[in-house]
Amino acid sequence: MKTIQNSCHPDGWPAGRPMKTSEAWKIVGGLSKPSKMPGWSIGLPAKECKTGSKLRKVKGSTCFDCYALKGCYVFKVVQDAQYKRLEAIKSPLWVAAMTILINSKKSKYFRWHDSGDVQDLNHLNKIFDVCRLTPDIKHWMPTREAWIKDHVSRAPDNLIIRFSMPMIDQPAVKSWPHTSTVVTAGATCPAPSQEGQCKDCRNCWNKEIKNVSYGQH
Repeated sequence: MKTIQNSCHPDGWPAGRPMKTSEAWKIVGGLSKPSKMPGWSIGLPAKECKTGSKLRKVKGSTCFDCYALKGCYVFKVVQDAQYKRLEAIKSPLWVAAMTILINSKKSKYFRWHDSGDVQDLNHLNKIFDVCRLTPDIKHWMPTREAWIKDHVSRAPDNLIIRFSMPMIDQPAVKSWPHTSTVVTAGATCPAPSQEGQCKDCRNCWNKEIKNVSYGQH
């Protein structure tokens, strides 16, 4: 008996059949929904941050007492989900799946990495692709990976990349178009005074705001 194989795209997805949201969720490993944020995010394991892993050993750094390595983040179910998302980035279906998930949400704001950070150039390029395919969404990506500065000029218009200063009370560098800082006094982030939530503030996504300063916590 002759076996007839289904025609498939090079990436392995069946040709002519759109991906369902449930299938996209399974490929990506799910999104995260920080209670503080106005929209969705995706969390990766903080232990796998390239620069952050080094800064965690430096007293006075913003990663020394990393929030993503305590509290609910240490629960096994959360860690398992984060590592699944990390592995999923390698999938040729990841860009399509992320695009479907983000476009399926009502919120017009997305934060990259409520925990974790960009892994490498391939990961960054895939994020750029997702942003281009979700043009109606405003994307914000904080990062401590200094090498990304060489690629900021290629970022889609709907993505703002903020370099997070590595040390507490360290002034924002002027070599990056957008930054964020952690300060012991004079924070501009209003969340602590409004139940720990962004509420109607969207400064992190606003390209007119050059630096956002967060209070040390």
